[in-house]
Amino acid sequence: MPSYQSPLARLPRWISHWFGYRATPSPKRADYTVWFWSFIGAFCGLSVLQALFDHSHYFLQRHVPPIIASYGASAVLCYGAIEAPLSQPRALMGGHFISAVIGVGITKLFSLLPTERLDQLRWLAGSLSTATAIVVMQITKTTHPPAGATALLAAVSPEVYAIGWYYLLIVLLSSTLVLVSALAINNIQRRYPVYWWEPASVVHAVEKDSQSSSDSVV
Repeated sequence: MPSYQSPLARLPRWISHWFGYRATPSPKRADYTVWFWSFIGAFCGLSVLQALFDHSHYFLQRHVPPIIASYGASAVLCYGAIEAPLSQPRALMGGHFISAVIGVGITKLFSLLPTERLDQLRWLAGSLSTATAIVVMQITKTTHPPAGATALLAAVSPEVYAIGWYYLLIVLLSSTLVLVSALAINNIQRRYPVYWWEPASVVHAVEKDSQSSSDSVV
């Protein structure tokens, strides 16, 4: 049976390289190289987020926070631990967005209570949001630890609570900017992502099982 080949292999090398595709295994980098690019990646990525949300008239009018705090933790994964499954695009994009939807949705339900009662129960809304987000991320295979804070902030942060469903757009845009900057910086001397949707070994195993089933039927 032929080995699995990424669809990115069909693209010109000068394009596929920046999407994390390598025809041969990447060489192991010296520690100081990893440290250097981790620093550059985190500094540039977080600076871009804060420059956009803290200086754009459009977002200032809507009272968007300068940065969603959970992306500080995402920076550790997406620039520092770039080979970890929790750092891959599916986890980054899906984890944050799912958590934002759950956090805002649950908090909106609590907001139907009188204001003073909501303030008393923000701890419950935050805990319930984070716990639910963890399980949904597990089910959808989008577990991204910083996203737990994304769900929590929807309930306990006054700034985030105030923007309501607009939070989803901010989270989606923030995740996209982190991903784009990670692709640009991590692929200079390293490789990111290791995979986009699921590991090649998993895809290969599924194809192998399917082939085995077909052979059995024949």
